[in-house]
Amino acid sequence: MIWNLARKMILTAVLVPLGAAGARKLSDRIERKRGANRATRLLRQGADTAQSMFGRKKRSRFGFR
Repeated sequence: MIWNLARKMILTAVLVPLGAAGARKLSDRIERKRGANRATRLLRQGADTAQSMFGRKKRSRFGFR
């Protein structure tokens, strides 16, 4: 049971940031080819949300938070 939990945590720690990075790259490529649109904006927002929930936390510019 502990191994299943550990496996899920490891997969989450690896796959979610990779998926966010992939979505961000896909968004960049589509924007380069076709310009900004709703799909690219949603891909980027989804990547930002996934990264803020599971990945690194964004720091404010002045470091107050």
